[in-house]
Amino acid sequence: MEKVCAFLKDAGVYYLATDDCGQPRVRPFGTVNIFDGRLYIQTGKKKAVSAQLHKNPKAEICAFNKGLWIRITCELIEDDRYEAKKSMLDAYPDLRGMYDENDGNTEVFYCKDAVAVISSFSAPPEIIKF
Repeated sequence: MEKVCAFLKDAGVYYLATDDCGQPRVRPFGTVNIFDGRLYIQTGKKKAVSAQLHKNPKAEICAFNKGLWIRITCELIEDDRYEAKKSMLDAYPDLRGMYDENDGNTEVFYCKDAVAVISSFSAPPEIIKF
């Protein structure tokens, strides 16, 4: 899991795909953090991605960096604990202008039953389960 987190942080931007009533939706994200032994992402409850994940938690994350790409298949499960939100915002202090762990909008999700595949054109894929 640490290797997956490092890959996403180094890439800077990753893409999160969710389902919106049968229509895939993909958007750029940039927050990723390990807390309490799990890999987390962050969004706002007011965003459509939040409603989509609550309706169907199955998601994929994809990023490309330095000739390698990663695809993570998982369920994203909300963690409403203050500590989980604070950990994410402490890792990304620039977000504090828009989010706060007590604002009723900040939302963090952890990856459940995740399978990450790191691929390239020149080596066999590496599979990481967490």
